[in-house]
Parts: sequence; structure tokens; C-alpha cells
Amino acid sequence: MTRPKNNPVDTAPLVSVILIFRDAERFIEEAIESVLAQTCTNWELLLVDDGSKDGSAPIAQRYAAKLHEKARYLTHPGRENRGISASRNLGLLHARGDFVAFLDADDVWLPQKLQQQVTALNSQPSAAMVYGPTFEWHGWTGKRHDRDRDRLQDLDVPTSTLLAPTELVLAMLRNEACSPHLGSVLLRRNAVTAVNGFEPRFSGLYDDHVFFSKLGLSHPVSAIPECYDKYRQHPDSCRNAAVKAGTYGATRLAYLNWLEDYLEQPGTRKDNVWAMMEVKTALQEQRWPLQHPSLHWMTRKTSSGRSTVKEKVEHIAESILPISSRDWMRTRLRGPGSPPRVGRVHFGDLRRLMPISRNFGSDRGQPIDRYYVEQFLATHKADIRGNVLEIGDDACTRQFADGAVTKIDVLHPTEGNPKATIVADIAHATRIPDNSFHCVLLVQTLTFIYDTRAALHTVFRILKPGGVLLATVTGISHRSCDDWEDPSCWSFTTHSVRKLMEETFPEAEVNISAQGNVLAATAFLQGLAVEDLRTRELKHADPQYELVITVRAVKPLS
Repeated sequence: MTRPKNNPVDTAPLVSVILIFRDAERFIEEAIESVLAQTCTNWELLLVDDGSKDGSAPIAQRYAAKLHEKARYLTHPGRENRGISASRNLGLLHARGDFVAFLDADDVWLPQKLQQQVTALNSQPSAAMVYGPTFEWHGWTGKRHDRDRDRLQDLDVPTSTLLAPTELVLAMLRNEACSPHLGSVLLRRNAVTAVNGFEPRFSGLYDDHVFFSKLGLSHPVSAIPECYDKYRQHPDSCRNAAVKAGTYGATRLAYLNWLEDYLEQPGTRKDNVWAMMEVKTALQEQRWPLQHPSLHWMTRKTSSGRSTVKEKVEHIAESILPISSRDWMRTRLRGPGSPPRVGRVHFGDLRRLMPISRNFGSDRGQPIDRYYVEQFLATHKADIRGNVLEIGDDACTRQFADGAVTKIDVLHPTEGNPKATIVADIAHATRIPDNSFHCVLLVQTLTFIYDTRAALHTVFRILKPGGVLLATVTGISHRSCDDWEDPSCWSFTTHSVRKLMEETFPEAEVNISAQGNVLAATAFLQGLAVEDLRTRELKHADPQYELVITVRAVKPLS
């Protein structure tokens, strides 16, 4: 669906309020009136009908007509019911404000909500979202015993300060903090757009967890101590319905599976590798009990210092089961990724003092490091354009350029290379004019350059403004057979590469990541090839095993 065109004479509102509803005749007027009561009046109200069959649609249409340009009634084609995530996305398509706020039809806001949260968000320019504690509202029924159950949610995170990317997600995963209630948040619309809004497959439960995970992995957020929303508690809510139906655990497992897949997507922010590792670890810890509920019950820790049921089961297994069955039982009890017992590691063909190949796997197939190099270049092939400089030969340019290259130059340090158009040391190539190239490829090259700082200064100088450096460097590796055949000077880590790059390129224009895992690194050191491993084994990224480090750096336009 394309974004609708706005009337150019309209003045864009400050806040777009998206109120979705389905069969909410009982509560919707109270929700709308709480928007009208806001002390901040620079808002628009988008009333999104998710296929209502009761009288809530006429109520929304009446308010839209009454408020003229300040409110609009929206619905899916054919007035279909597409779920709450799709309905919020429909509201986002029509939103015009710098800020976005969401309100469910059975909840209400306090009058200061928008004014105070706009002020709070403006005071934190780097924050994508601000939220506060939610008032869990049982007493709306008017009954005394319900009023006694009213409570203010505990945030369990620092307030009036920034939560760095992944902090909120980690706290949510570990059940150390509640997921924000959507009615309590105010968001920058450009941040919501950057993470592509809500996931339509989550149409009634955990939709908010999914959204806050996407936002919280890539953007800082801010929590404030003030409460500005009332979350109506009633037996027909999505959560209560799921608990009654026995589907709540399955939906949480679906969320955790989605999160694992999302973390592996190329666009997911991975600049803080340790934080991403923590997220993945917390995810696995939360998922295991849902995948193995019976074993989880058996392995729960006791509150005393006595042996746990898990320890008793392990002891019994050690006593009566054959070795192979003991290992199976131990793995099931201790969870995924548990190491085998000492002496039970199976080395197989790798129990050898000589590698399988000393040729980096090239005599068996595609070298494993080359797989990661080519994946990187294929991802950024749009940057290989215009005048391109490559070191040594032009193989990568010709393999990955998509037709936008106008000229290829090859730099080599010594005479005699038939591919070379420039003979020079990249660290001291003073004869190459400034601002000459749209793209420079340094593929597995910096390892062999002693004066890497000078080389990067040269690259920066000869790039045109807006030009891109695509570089790959070796992390984990081994030397060739003879010293004279292996003129390598350095090995790198993401930390050292980042420090080097940021001495020349602006920090904001440098994107660095690492590829590899313990299996890929072991296979590479043994001289195995890509064909010896499965694709999923190659794609798994473990930041503790930096086999190949990739860099995309851009020279500023000015």
C-alpha cells in the first residue's frame, strides 16, 4: 500500500493519534473524549475500524464528521478484519505528525499525556520513544473490590535517562521489566517507519512485544516516572482470552522464534556485539522451558540447598543407563548447547596434527573466508559504481558490479602485473589525484600493508565526496607454508579496525561487522571448504569468532 498524498495546504499536526477499534461500542466514546480533553491541541485523530460489526463504526464516523480535518475514519478494503497490527500500520500510512501515539478503544488517556510526553521526548533528541508506567484500571466497573485491585505498573528500568539499544529488549526478555503498554508511549514517526511498523502476523497478542523489540534493538528509548494512561482490565482482553484458551505460551514461543529470525536479518543493528550476544542468550533461556515444559518442570531449582530434581535424575541416569543414553539424557536436562562430558568429545576426522588442507580449502572448493567476502560484496554491489579502484586485479569489480561502473582501475605495488593501470604503493600513492573514485575495493588487502594508517588516508583522499570504501580483512587465520610466500603484517579485530577507520572517516559513516562462528573458524583453520559445511552453519554469526571483518565507509559530501 502506498502512502496517501496529503493536501499541500494542510498544516501538518504535531502528533498523529492512532485509535484502532473492533466491536468497541461499549468504550470507544470514552477513549475519543480522552483525546479531545488533551491540553495539547495540535493533533490529528485517525480512527481505524478493524471490521467492526456493532455500533462502534457509526460512533467513529460521527466524531470524524464533527471534528472535520482533525479526525479521519479509516478502514481496510471491504471493511475486513485484518488484526490490530495491520490496523495500526494502516493508521501509520495516513499519519502526518512528527510524533505518533497509539490508543486502544477500551483505554483512556489523562489530559496532560501528549503535552508532557512531547516535552519529554524533545528533551531527549536521540530517543525514539518515551513511555511511562501504566495505571492498571480494574475500578472502571465502579465496584469496590475492583477498585482495590487498581495498581500502578512498576517500570523496573531507570527513568529520565536514555536506555541504550537492546537494554529494554533484554529487560523484557528476562522478565526484569514489563513491556511498555502501547497507550503509554509517544514515538517519533520516522523511527517507527525505520523499523517498518508492526508485524501483521502478530494480530492479537505479543504484537507490542514484537514492535518494541524491533524499535529497542536499534534505537535508544527513554522512560519517565509519570503515568498518563489508564489500561482497562476486563475479561475480554486479548491476554485474558489467550490465557483462558491455553494459547498464551504458544504465542510467546512464536514471538521468541520470530525474534531469533529477526536477529539474523542483514539489516538488524549489530554494532554492539556483546549486547546482541546477551539478547540471544536470554532468548534461548526463555525459549527452552516453552519447548520442553516437562523437562523444565523436572529441572526447576529447589528453594533449599538440597539436590534439585535435575541432579537426582542425572544421578539415576549415570547409574543405570548406557553411555550413549546418559549423554542424550544429560543434553536434554541441561538444555540446548550444553557441552559433552570430559572425554566424550568426538573429534572424528579433525583429530590430527596436520590440517586437512594447507591451501585455505581452495583445493576442495570455495574457501570459507571467500564465502563471507562474497556475501558482503553482493550485499553492497550498488556501491560498486562509477570509477572503481581495486587492488591487485579487477575480479571482484567484474563479478559484483551491476552495470553502473564506467571505469575500472587496478593498483599494484610492482611492475609486471598485466591488469595494473596504476603502479604504486597505496600507502604512498601521491600521484593519484584527489577525488578520483566513486568506490575503492580493499578485499583482504590491509593484512599485507604495513602502514595501514597511511593507506587509509590515501583511500579517503582519492575517494570522491560521497564515495564508498568496501573493505574486508582477516580476523582468525593461519600463515602460509613459507614466510616468503606470506607477506602478511597484521591480524585484526573489529575493535582495531574501527579505531583505524575512525582516524580517517567520520564515525557516523563507518559500518563494521564480523562474520564467522566456532565451526566455520575451525573448518577454515583445517582447510575445509564451503562445500563441507551447511549453509545455516556458515550463516550463523558468533561475535567471539571473527573470521572475516567487513567495512563500509563513506566519505562525506562536504
